[in-house]
Amino acid sequence: MILYPAIDLKDGQCVRLLRGEMAAATVFGDDPAAQAARFQDAGCDWLHLVDLNGAFAGHPVNAAAVEAILARVRVPAQLGGGIRDLATIEMWLKKGLARVILGTVAVENPDLVRQAARAFPGQVAVGIDARKGLVATQGWATETTVQASDLARSFEDAGVAAIIYTDIDRDGAMQGPNIAATEALARAVSIPVIASGGVSRMEDLLALRDTGIIAGAISGRALYDGAIDLRAALAALKG
Repeated sequence: MILYPAIDLKDGQCVRLLRGEMAAATVFGDDPAAQAARFQDAGCDWLHLVDLNGAFAGHPVNAAAVEAILARVRVPAQLGGGIRDLATIEMWLKKGLARVILGTVAVENPDLVRQAARAFPGQVAVGIDARKGLVATQGWATETTVQASDLARSFEDAGVAAIIYTDIDRDGAMQGPNIAATEALARAVSIPVIASGGVSRMEDLLALRDTGIIAGAISGRALYDGAIDLRAALAALKG
């Protein structure tokens, strides 16, 4: 199972939100590229980046910070937030991103996801963010009546590289991930599923790994707070 250290970007800074609330942001640093380099030095294989302002604005906002990260590190990075048209997808991939994450458009314009996945094989993931099983969009500000599992299954034949599943109620709350819901989603589709939201201790990572079906896990606050030691976690997961 791959561990993805998260760098959430708000106003050019590294932050973590509590349950997606922009007003509940904790700033962890003002040099995202330096933070990315620290994660790389600890041995991570991937980085998970989020343009939080972009998710609300509907277009890239923290582009300068993302570009600085891409210039600083060699490990592949995936990015979500404000990516809602083919031109933006192509722009980011040309700048060196390994994978883009499409969230809001997966609900509002699923044909774009299919088109992008065909055009850029292996480089397009779908972000499914849910409260109590129902998908939320527009930076989690808009609730829908779409079931997360139904949305995931709708892309079964689209060729997407991964699904990043976030349980919003767990995100940033340090209460543990929703393992049961994530495992159920992973077993419902053949697309690799990456868990996001609530990973707060080493035991959470091992429990996700031990499902035998979850392909990856994203952690942010726990790494910044020191609740999880990245080097030790990477070693344990590889071991």
